[in-house]
Amino acid sequence: MIKRVMMIAGEASGDLHGSGVVRELLARRPDLEVYGIGGDRMRKEGMELIHHSSEVAFMGFLEVVRNLPTIRRVERHLRALLKDRPPDVVLLIDYPGFNLRFAGFVTRAGIPVLYYISPQIWAWHRRRVHRLKQVVDAMKVVFPFEVEFYRQYGMDVEFVGHPLAERIGSTATRQEFCGRYGLDPGRKLIGLFPGSRLQEVHRILPAMVDGALDLQNRKGVQVAVSVAAGLPVELFRGMIPPKADVVLVEHTPYDLMQVADAGVVTSGTATLEAGWFGLPMVIVYKTSALTYWIGRAMVRVSSIGLANIVAGSAVVPELLQGRVTGRRLSRVLEQLAFDTEYAATMRSRLAVIREKLGPPGASARVAESILTVGAAA
Repeated sequence: MIKRVMMIAGEASGDLHGSGVVRELLARRPDLEVYGIGGDRMRKEGMELIHHSSEVAFMGFLEVVRNLPTIRRVERHLRALLKDRPPDVVLLIDYPGFNLRFAGFVTRAGIPVLYYISPQIWAWHRRRVHRLKQVVDAMKVVFPFEVEFYRQYGMDVEFVGHPLAERIGSTATRQEFCGRYGLDPGRKLIGLFPGSRLQEVHRILPAMVDGALDLQNRKGVQVAVSVAAGLPVELFRGMIPPKADVVLVEHTPYDLMQVADAGVVTSGTATLEAGWFGLPMVIVYKTSALTYWIGRAMVRVSSIGLANIVAGSAVVPELLQGRVTGRRLSRVLEQLAFDTEYAATMRSRLAVIREKLGPPGASARVAESILTVGAAA
């Protein structure tokens, strides 16, 4: 009988998606040992954190290189656990830079490997699929188009649905939300979503705020910034000009996505979430110059935003690197918020995202797969 499961989620989004799997596993097997790398959400659901995901959540080529000693130290510890406290199954969640390398050690130890939330190798560095095939027993993917991609390489792959479908939604009304934050429901509201990583916030939030405040000065819009769980609100206050008329919304991004008239969203899962709500938006991304050019050399898709990739076309405008300026954002936001026909068309085209995320139950399906594979090992 399966006794132990190691899980590795090296980023905030992986912690969020992994927490549902931990919950479903322990609901079925309360005696199961679940341990590894995760965050506060996975710990809350009952996982034993050997290392917190914040220890290894580095973004970009330069950042990873600078922190290689830390990454290698964590890796050595986990490799030791494969011998000293061997799991029956290892579940890897996204975070390919670390997980693909670690999967090799797991496979050589004779332990089954499942991968949940596929690395986006269909978008960049497709050669990695051959490495993935060598070290992963089964892929549990969250987008329908990923099934065909992996099957053409002869891999065991299952579409389990997207975990967003289990929790996304909001009951907030515009009247209630505005009352909560002292806003005027009759005025346009701009939502800013700078991401969940410190590096993203530092690089992107200043331009977001500049653009939104410029539109505020010209058109009288209201501005609200979403503060991701796990990030200090003081960081955001320090990056907003003193006395600026900006509201900080902590830990409830879905409410803001539900009621905002337009938004600026950092590339990542948040674009998919905003797309689910039909929020007229512009997708932005900014990283180090070296990381960007390395990425550009490998990318095989025309869009970087998940909302556009899942929708199947360039529904949402994207601004990257040096194009992420307050002036450009102000112009785009003005069109999104005040051109009703343009906004309505975008909302209509984003509607496909809801059906493509699949039905709720991804976490339960992954948990069942873990127990089945573990029992057969």
